[in-house]
Amino acid sequence: MIEIDRQGLRTSDGRVIRLPDIAVGKGKSDISMYRGNFKVRESRISWISLNCSVAAGRVVYSAADTEIEVRAEEDNGFVRLSFNLVCGDWNRFRISLPASSHEAVYGGGEQYSYFNLRGHRFPIMTREQGVGRRYFRLLTILAQLHDKAGGAYHTTYYPQPTFVSSENYFVHVDSFDYGVLDFRKHDCHRIMSYSLPKSIVFGFGSSLQDTASKVSLLLGRQEVLPDWVHDGMILGVQGGTEVVKAKLEKARSKGVNVCALWAQDWSGKIVTSFGKRVLWNWKWNPEMYPGLDAWIPELEKQGVFFTSYINPYLIKGKSLCDEAVKNGYLVKNSAGEDYFIDFGEFDCGHVDLTNPEAFEWYKAKIKQNMIAFGCKGWMADFGEYLPTDAVVCSGISGTEAHNLWPGLWARLNREALEETGNLDKIIFFMRSGNAQSPHYAQSIWAGDQNVDWSRDDGIGSVIPAALSLAYSGHGISFSDIGGYTTVAWLKRTKELLLRWTEMSCFSPVMRTHEGNRPQTNWQFDSDDDTLSYMAFWSDLHKKLKPYIVFCEEENRDRGLAVMRPMNWFSNESWARNCVSQYMLGPELLVAPILKKGAKSRHVWLPEGTWVHLFTGKVYRKGLYQISSRIEDRSIPVFYRQDGTWASFFDKIRSVL
Repeated sequence: MIEIDRQGLRTSDGRVIRLPDIAVGKGKSDISMYRGNFKVRESRISWISLNCSVAAGRVVYSAADTEIEVRAEEDNGFVRLSFNLVCGDWNRFRISLPASSHEAVYGGGEQYSYFNLRGHRFPIMTREQGVGRRYFRLLTILAQLHDKAGGAYHTTYYPQPTFVSSENYFVHVDSFDYGVLDFRKHDCHRIMSYSLPKSIVFGFGSSLQDTASKVSLLLGRQEVLPDWVHDGMILGVQGGTEVVKAKLEKARSKGVNVCALWAQDWSGKIVTSFGKRVLWNWKWNPEMYPGLDAWIPELEKQGVFFTSYINPYLIKGKSLCDEAVKNGYLVKNSAGEDYFIDFGEFDCGHVDLTNPEAFEWYKAKIKQNMIAFGCKGWMADFGEYLPTDAVVCSGISGTEAHNLWPGLWARLNREALEETGNLDKIIFFMRSGNAQSPHYAQSIWAGDQNVDWSRDDGIGSVIPAALSLAYSGHGISFSDIGGYTTVAWLKRTKELLLRWTEMSCFSPVMRTHEGNRPQTNWQFDSDDDTLSYMAFWSDLHKKLKPYIVFCEEENRDRGLAVMRPMNWFSNESWARNCVSQYMLGPELLVAPILKKGAKSRHVWLPEGTWVHLFTGKVYRKGLYQISSRIEDRSIPVFYRQDGTWASFFDKIRSVL
């Protein structure tokens, strides 16, 4: 039972939650979209602060002609403040939560540039992450000038209005409308939204780790991935049946543990100025992949599974799009016409996932064209491109539909697996996300990193992305080995590919990608030395399988991500903003090489005694400079000497 007075809310365990300040306003925005890159231009808002009154357990915020009623309830350890706009004509709402100046905050969905979000503002709008992701970076400027594709520190496929405080509480905003999390004030955390949120949920823990676990208890937890996923590397290949067969044979002849093939162009290909693109008509293309239907069962007998690609869009003029048009299954524009948009030199329509008939139709296509065909997984790509002026079947606003889309897309894929009994046999991985993703999306991959060493958009952005997800309720994430985006002067080097491979070994999934311009990038089979390197790390990944599965079980049962932040394990200042190392589960500390040409790096070790996985050297708490040369096939990875898994790691070390 919650008690309410002017001091705030008192929960059943005596905890006090101060009441927020609420302001209302009217604003006008111009939201433009070009190929998934959204720009929001907001007019200046004159805010009107509402007066708060508490009487007989009733909380009311009011001003002239405006009244917002707030109801508080406690359920399963969470405190929910529900909002009801009794009267008032407003389209901007700002809720300010009291904060202390020394607080750090984490989460916000998947954030690539900042781990500690304090001092910055984060729009809640799913979109392309953008190239470069820094306003004044030359690459960002050129991408913006050439194709309106420049990114910023806050642009992300997976924003989420959820954050965890270093004072061991979390806040989740129950809204999918456009909004902003603003952590720039020293005395408050501000939440702005275009519509009044349905509610705000507070949760509390005994530590940062425990608080993050409570987030997943509220939003949902992920299952353990299919067993075969952990048996080596998913090899990203394309180009047709014979090309793929030759690449697989070459990789396996050099000892690479290949658990699956990932052929994104299984449905065909088109070539644009950006590079090779998939033909978005989701069914097997027998001209490009002759005999694939017969080859898939043969592959499975060898322990190699076939995975493919799909997204929620259909290319104009092809068979599936024609069928969707005929049945009225596409999203409409304001004139009631099918809304086709440019995806980069080809136009596509959006399947209207708020239309129950369209939803079931598209789900049936996955069951028929992918699951029944023999695919054991796929990239469920995109989900960020719905224009905010689109008209959808459910009648919700365009901004709300836009942010809702990734959750609908995740639910469709999950239901296809559940309804065919394949949830433990097939994997789908996504880049877009929202607060529904922890429940529906099996796994998240980090999207389209640049093929470079940059902190904001290259190899350096992968760890903060995983750690922010760990605070947002999603605990299974990984990245394209070597990155994806090749533009301007960028091209993947051998060194970058090898270093990315080392890091990916210590993640739930290892998967390569040729990138958008394969001929420009160094590939897994570019020389025998690279293949040998892939063999070593894919073999180690397979050896780690029992431990990785254990980590996924902890994520399923306790909501503790597979890749975990260092501030779950240390209260020292260095851990507060640490994004260059992480814990794989509770007992393995991983410090990848993230700088070009580096032959060593600094590593912070928390309390305890630690054993270097590759050298066997014993270390204690402190800061160390650890050697890591590519030719030694050794990176700074440490396990707890007195840990439950110590003997397991001892055995692995003995054969490295």
